[in-house]
Amino acid sequence: MRLIGIETATRHLSVALWQDGAIIERSEDLANGGSERLLPWVHELLAEGQTDLAQLDGIAFGAGPGSFTGLRLACGVAQGLAWGLDLPVLPVSTLEALALASGKREVWACLDARMNEVYSAAYRVDGDIPHEVMAPVCLPPAVAPAPTFVDAWGVGDGFVTHGELLRGRKPDLAGTLASAYPTAAAVLRLARTVLAEGRAVCAAQAQPIYVRDKVALTTVERLARGGLR
Repeated sequence: MRLIGIETATRHLSVALWQDGAIIERSEDLANGGSERLLPWVHELLAEGQTDLAQLDGIAFGAGPGSFTGLRLACGVAQGLAWGLDLPVLPVSTLEALALASGKREVWACLDARMNEVYSAAYRVDGDIPHEVMAPVCLPPAVAPAPTFVDAWGVGDGFVTHGELLRGRKPDLAGTLASAYPTAAAVLRLARTVLAEGRAVCAAQAQPIYVRDKVALTTVERLARGGLR
């Protein structure tokens, strides 16, 4: 099996190639932009793996939630690569990829959603399968629900940006991995299950998972949520 994976939902951009269980990856932290990196990385990985687009079995991408611009970028590149060759597209949850990339078994995954909100969910990870314990939400950090299991790991940049997440909850956490990000390698590990379960879509049907549909707040709304972050 050969798959390309793309993850651009956060500032950590990455592209990876899966070939029969072996993964090679390119990645870089970029606060803004990065679209010019993706296609060169794809071609570098294909060359390194001594394969080409026509030999791929599918294109996977981190579908969200995450940065609106990043999600549209990953989706658009996946669609573009898949379209001409009629390859299946494999959308993968960004929060599941974050949980898997953390290497922890019980995970409270949380990413900064801007506008004084966080994207969060909780998972129990069994091998390469994150089992959802708490469905993804987008809420202000002070009211974002915490998982009920004890000794979970808090994973993601939400724990750096929003101290409110840990207020009164830290004793229930085994620790935090605030520097962890979803990766294209984790996207590929999840994409195998998407493909095996018949959940692939055609290029025209691929779309991001936003969780939050409103991309901007008025000044009054932002002040009501805790300031002009």
